[in-house]
Amino acid sequence: MDYYLISTSAYDRSPAGVLVEEFVLCEDFTAAGIDSAEWGSETGEWLAAPEVSRAIRANGALRSRVTPVSRQDARDAYAYLGGGELPEEDRLREHFRRRQPLPTSSPLHLGSAPAKARRYRILFAGELGADGLAAAQAALRLEPTGDARVVGKASGSVSGHGFTWELRRIGAGIAWCVDVTVRLGAGPLATLGALLHHHRQAIREQGLIPVTVERFA
Repeated sequence: MDYYLISTSAYDRSPAGVLVEEFVLCEDFTAAGIDSAEWGSETGEWLAAPEVSRAIRANGALRSRVTPVSRQDARDAYAYLGGGELPEEDRLREHFRRRQPLPTSSPLHLGSAPAKARRYRILFAGELGADGLAAAQAALRLEPTGDARVVGKASGSVSGHGFTWELRRIGAGIAWCVDVTVRLGAGPLATLGALLHHHRQAIREQGLIPVTVERFA
């Protein structure tokens, strides 16, 4: 699960609520939707929050009030705000009553893609400062490319699968993405899912909000 603290304004970063999200993934690890629930200190209730999940990805002003955190940080804030012990994740899922769907479609089979290759894009909303960018480069083990649009590139192999990934800017700092190409081997596909999850979390930890996981081939 992903945890966020929500403050009352961009100028007062004191938390006033907790947002919990979980991506709903298809068999090929693309995102089909986001389940979410929000708890506010004023109401003291957990409520399904698909509108909040949609708004923090589309509205920069609201996004400035949201801070991605670990479960431990969310637990501490929840207790500080008077919520008591943060429920276990199975209990939190009981509040996921209305899903925020994400657009899905069959992947485009590009002629340039090698056989048994897949191409994914993990899209993020928000801006990376200098420190966040440096941390993202380190977390993904990126090497410079000389391309202003591509911050860095790396590759590796796990369980017989070959992976290449790039961190890219989209527009004038309005969004970022990690593009992943995998050349499938004989190993379990769960390895691919684990790598996509790792990359999504590595960038989320730098303050960006994951929007979706798409597949292009």
